[in-house]
Amino acid sequence: TKQRRCLVIFINYMLIFGLLNVIRGWMMMKKISATVAAITLLGSVSAYAAFPAGYPADYQKLVDGAKKEGKVVIYSTTDTKAAAPLIQGFETLYPGIKVEYNDMNSTELYNRFISEQAAGGTSGDLVWSSSMDTILKLAGDYAQEYASPERAQLPKWAVWQDKVYGTTYEPVVFIYNKRLIPQGDVPDSHAALAKLIASQTDKFKKKVTTYDIEKSGVGFMLSVQDFKADPNYFKTLADVAKGGLAVQSSTGTMMERVSSGENLIGFNILGSYAEARAKSDPSLGIVYPKDYTLVLSRVSFISKEAGHPNAAKLWFDYVLSEKGQNILANQADIPSIRNDVEGKNDIDGMTKLLGNALKPIPVDDSLLEYLQPAKRL
Repeated sequence: TKQRRCLVIFINYMLIFGLLNVIRGWMMMKKISATVAAITLLGSVSAYAAFPAGYPADYQKLVDGAKKEGKVVIYSTTDTKAAAPLIQGFETLYPGIKVEYNDMNSTELYNRFISEQAAGGTSGDLVWSSSMDTILKLAGDYAQEYASPERAQLPKWAVWQDKVYGTTYEPVVFIYNKRLIPQGDVPDSHAALAKLIASQTDKFKKKVTTYDIEKSGVGFMLSVQDFKADPNYFKTLADVAKGGLAVQSSTGTMMERVSSGENLIGFNILGSYAEARAKSDPSLGIVYPKDYTLVLSRVSFISKEAGHPNAAKLWFDYVLSEKGQNILANQADIPSIRNDVEGKNDIDGMTKLLGNALKPIPVDDSLLEYLQPAKRL
């Protein structure tokens, strides 16, 4: 009958419509599955691509272990502001791993780390300091051995027993107030600095600034290196200090006081910080002494008792890598210890600028010599 034929047509229509929907649904699921697979593959490739080519085949295990740990705790003398681009780069490269960054002066870092180790409590996973000698002393008892895959890219003098690694290449400079010291008086060597101050004692009375070697580990170390480099060290120091020294425990304070005119000149200043400030401070002048320019390297080691050992190694390698060193040189204004970064702020650039005047401080046992009570200056 007509009604029956209509019912059959309707049922067939519904079956065909339903089958089409099933097919559409199946095709949609295929597309979704393919998209998910692509995203998963991309994430996997990104995770593997995060570290440089040439790293060990099993390096991904270290990355996975670091992500499970979730953070790395760093004790450092590098200002948080200067380290910020490096921290941001690391957290972007390895999402899910947070950097807990503790910025302190060199003496505070040494005392805090050693007391925490003695107490057996939580402490930094990794230390990073400009006080090369005290860090080497700590490393003898507390550093774990780690052969970084970046070691081959570093100068031989920058690595001690696969425990302590130099990470930067920073000339040590004089600074002066451009408004208050005539260009013709600006000293270009340690001897010239001493002669200038000794000849104008009244002008420079309490106007010369440097590190307080009792409060600053890096200040003491630089004094020792001056003693080794300058055969007339004690005479030079006596002339420089003729009108009295205004000593400080941080580079930032010294730069601020020279810029304001409260002090006129400063020596043994970290050139990286001075260059960064001079970009926006027209009062601050910088001198790279031509007789010798000490080169400091911020050194680092991983603690044997690191609570986040995989994350510590990941950070360590990242700082030494071409990517990390590019950030240091071109965003943090801290010269790179490598010779393959973009621009001139690395070993090659500094060598072309200063030549044989550069005197890198080696990361070796000689740093420990004047920490012995019998030889302390």
